[in-house]
Amino acid sequence: MASVSNLAIDQGTTFSVTITVTDDTGSARNLTGYTANSQIRKSYTATSNIAFAANIASPTDGTVTLDLSKATTANIKAGRYVYDLILTSNIATVERIVEGIVTVYPNVTR
Repeated sequence: MASVSNLAIDQGTTFSVTITVTDDTGSARNLTGYTANSQIRKSYTATSNIAFAANIASPTDGTVTLDLSKATTANIKAGRYVYDLILTSNIATVERIVEGIVTVYPNVTR
């Protein structure tokens, strides 16, 4: 089962978060041979999405970064969204690692 972690994004700013994937003992998982994908959607059933740039930053340390550019966050309407992070292994095993709510806060200074 995926862990839950909620995110807060300020419109019009660069956003980045690092997620460390661990095993049942709490040790970092080796993510060599995995790819990461992550999306934001208005609801679980929405067809449109905003894709995070999801990169396995350090496979042996189990770290994954999710990034959005300033231009991307500027175009996200303020509000609540859902997201998740999916890892796919080189043998096509798919795991949902984390999921949660994304709250996008409006900017004032432009």
